[in-house]
Amino acid sequence: MPAREADAGGRITITEIARQAGVSVPTVSRVVNGRSDVSPETRARVEDLLRRHGYRRRPAPPGTRAALIDLVFNRLDSPWAVEIIRGVEEVAHASGVGTVVSALHGRSGDARDWMRNLRARASDGVILVTSALEPTLHEELRILGVPLVVVDPAGTPALDVPTIGAANWSGGLAATEHLLSLGHRRIGLIAGPPRLLCSRARLDGYHAALEGAGIAPDPSLVVPGDFRPESGFTACNALLDLPEPPTALFAAGDRMALGAVEALRRRGLRVPQDMSVVGFDDLPEVRWSAPPLTTVRQPLADMGKLAARTVLRLTHGESPDTPRVELGTRLMTRSSTAPPPTRP
Repeated sequence: MPAREADAGGRITITEIARQAGVSVPTVSRVVNGRSDVSPETRARVEDLLRRHGYRRRPAPPGTRAALIDLVFNRLDSPWAVEIIRGVEEVAHASGVGTVVSALHGRSGDARDWMRNLRARASDGVILVTSALEPTLHEELRILGVPLVVVDPAGTPALDVPTIGAANWSGGLAATEHLLSLGHRRIGLIAGPPRLLCSRARLDGYHAALEGAGIAPDPSLVVPGDFRPESGFTACNALLDLPEPPTALFAAGDRMALGAVEALRRRGLRVPQDMSVVGFDDLPEVRWSAPPLTTVRQPLADMGKLAARTVLRLTHGESPDTPRVELGTRLMTRSSTAPPPTRP
């Protein structure tokens, strides 16, 4: 529905001011309410339009709400999510912005409940982590003028939605090349859920490293997981039951790697003497596992910080420097990898 130029009393509307200024309705609302979280350039443009149209501000009611951003996960059951929250909260707190954390659990009903709550609290922006919104909900955010940033997108996001991710392909490549450099030739992969872009990219990096070493990928060495320790435990047992088990494992998530280490321990196998293990994430606890885990570090807190800065820029009516950002990953070599054992 096109924006009306004036309300029933002939007064200019905030919607029309936003259209003329080229910003969102929430941005104009923040200027009208005297909030500080608007860039000087945007504030000046909106203030000029307000003056030209003779817009009269209503007195601010007592207890005017604080600025808010919504941080939305599919699940909140891992230290991985805590690292993202830590990064977002650091930037939000420094900017005087509150953070509301929610989990959708992959259920459309939960997503619709969340949208109702978002409308009620009038959040200024949304950061969506490893999840996908129904198209109707995404369109509702657009109509409401609430900017959206996606971290580690589950699928391909809309072209107008900024994304923050990590270099998953090069991380998968580095993990596998590390094991190859130690002399391993039969390397198992505990993969993440195939619906996630990050999982597919890590799998592609694993395949690229093997092919670069002249090793044909063996489909029997790739077992799916879901990033939880239980799936790593189950997948590791499946790989150990092969007629020719691998000598090394690359788990596409640290929690799956820890599950694999436990499976090896219960079979009386030692890490790395009998089996090398590499993870992905560099969660804080893996530095204290037994042995400390070799893993690919993705900068989770930094991803959260950048997502928060990006969504705040959007709420100020500014555009991000680039709509697609991938932060670098780095191999952290510790004590869980070694050359393959000598077979009799």
